[in-house]
Amino acid sequence: MEVKLVVSSSPHLRTPESIQSVMSDVLLALFPAAIAGVIFFGYQALLTMVLCMLAAMVTEAVILRDKNILGDGSAAVTGLLLAMVLPPAPPWWLPVIGGVVAITIGKQVFGGIGNNIFNPALVARAILMVSWAAHMTGWLSPLDLTTAATPLPLAAKGVQTGFVSLFFGTVPGSIGETSAFALLLGAAWLFYKGHIDWRIPGGYLGTVFIMGVFLAGSGSLTAMVSAGLFHVLAGGVMLGALFMATDMVTSPVTARGKLIFGVGCGLITMLVRLYGIYPEGVTFAILLMNAVTPLIDSATLPRKFGEVTK
Repeated sequence: MEVKLVVSSSPHLRTPESIQSVMSDVLLALFPAAIAGVIFFGYQALLTMVLCMLAAMVTEAVILRDKNILGDGSAAVTGLLLAMVLPPAPPWWLPVIGGVVAITIGKQVFGGIGNNIFNPALVARAILMVSWAAHMTGWLSPLDLTTAATPLPLAAKGVQTGFVSLFFGTVPGSIGETSAFALLLGAAWLFYKGHIDWRIPGGYLGTVFIMGVFLAGSGSLTAMVSAGLFHVLAGGVMLGALFMATDMVTSPVTARGKLIFGVGCGLITMLVRLYGIYPEGVTFAILLMNAVTPLIDSATLPRKFGEVTK
């Protein structure tokens, strides 16, 4: 039987990379933050990660009618990323609902992998925040697992958290966002493999730092720089800049577009932190910039050779 293949016009790219290999690299990059979460918050954090990943993988397998729940690995990545932004000890049904929502509303409703407009994990987190805010703010102090406030609300009350604690992650917060060291370790692998570009995290973190220095800092130069560094290390900025905003599907494709996207994320994050009713703005910042990604791409794509403007 003759097989007819439809081949697109040149040029063509040959690469050993596949969706599965990229997703495997992302899972490996998240491993240090996941391990840190288990060390700091115990088995409850591990259970949350397992439930999120299982819910996401099973949901996608059911929708696609695929008996292999592992699929291409993207559902596992979505589930783990969702777990990274959840509190350490939520009720068991919260990560399950989150995993289902991330795949159905955040991904498959747009047509599946490569077609979603918004980061699926952050879509789920936003919906969970609106629906069950009390369960989404149950923060625990690392190691002793007592109820505690996170660094951002404490800073608003004039209580400062040490930079060593912020860097290594011995502070209350979401499972995967507290340890900047673990996140940088994982991101180094993605940079090495060429999966993320420096412009998005660079623009994001740089904007947060600069706005922290000039809008949140006061007094001496040291105090101003400390304020900028605090806003980079506290909350979900590191996780958002390195793993959420850099999502290849929902971020711009051009070099200039990536930088604009990163700066926009940082700007919105700091506006929410400094002037909004929520102490953290990472989720809303990235989702809003996801929405304008097509506009950024169209504005920054290079002109076609020989194109004549009308």
